[in-house]
Amino acid sequence: MDKIRIAIVGIGNCASALVQGINYYGSDPSRNPTGLMHQQIGGYRPGDIEVVIGFDIDQRKVGRDISRAIFAPPNCTTVFCKDIATTGAMVHMGPILDGLSEHMLQQPSRRTFVPSTAPQPDKAKVVRLLQESRAEILLNYLPVGSEEASRFYAECALEAGLAFINNIPVFIASDPEWADRFKQRGLPIIGDDIKSQVGATITHRVLTDLFRKRGVKLERTYQLNTGGNTDFLNMLNRHRLASKKLSKTEAVQAVCASRLIEENIHIGPSDYVAWQKDNKICFIRMEGKLFGDVPIEIELRLSVEDSPNSAGVAIDAVRCAKLALERGLKGALEGPSAYFCKHPPKQFTDEEAFLLTEKFIRPD
Repeated sequence: MDKIRIAIVGIGNCASALVQGINYYGSDPSRNPTGLMHQQIGGYRPGDIEVVIGFDIDQRKVGRDISRAIFAPPNCTTVFCKDIATTGAMVHMGPILDGLSEHMLQQPSRRTFVPSTAPQPDKAKVVRLLQESRAEILLNYLPVGSEEASRFYAECALEAGLAFINNIPVFIASDPEWADRFKQRGLPIIGDDIKSQVGATITHRVLTDLFRKRGVKLERTYQLNTGGNTDFLNMLNRHRLASKKLSKTEAVQAVCASRLIEENIHIGPSDYVAWQKDNKICFIRMEGKLFGDVPIEIELRLSVEDSPNSAGVAIDAVRCAKLALERGLKGALEGPSAYFCKHPPKQFTDEEAFLLTEKFIRPD
């Protein structure tokens, strides 16, 4: 079968885990598919995905082959597949726009952002590079809060004729106007804000849904997260955090038996702890009432390597986008968006989203 040719914006930890995963599972097709939700989708395996171009703004990545750029600082995720052959896919300079928070330039550690001195391209050049690479799908891995930059690349995808997978909490697939633009252009889009395989939000949703199904009244809940990667460092700027907090909160509210008032639900990234690197630690607390109005409390601590936790989900999203291209589907993909993302165009329970996605994969 043909390769699935993808472009990546933002060569950070998530991109590193994704590229490593493509090679980890692709280098040995007989490898036990631990960690994959689907070994095959439409006949495509993870190794059938090929990264053909990347964009970043850090001088340690711009101008390098993707296979080397994914291991450059400030990336700090676990290296589980080190031997990656040179791909020939280069990382190009992208426009900075709002893709960088000013406080990132003031960090003294070795994970400090180092801006590239390469000229920033205009939209025409980015579109030309995408077309020359023959990419089919563009993945957005920009930092949280990159509203202007995300819309810039969504525009580039539309002009270059690429499907779009929006992995961050900038609302594009879930914005009817943007979704309609992709529909009018005849292109599929999946988004917004990718879920992890077993992460804070999906775990919180499962427990909230359990309360609902078992007739337990949820009265108060919080989710607190700490990490030491550049995503958490970026989110120290609270102005950039608004869409992330909304995305995560709505993902949980969507499966509550009844919406909680604002003061009784707090969900969002909490702090940056440098030595945690790509390890994310989450604390969830839930308080409610069960039979006879007897109180119940749950406290949970989750520790997980953040970026590999979403890479398998991204691999499934890429393959679903490829199927949509082959089938001539256009606009927001409802089932895959709900299953893979926190803030889809339409929220479903995780079981409903799973069944919709299975039906999308195997329509017969």
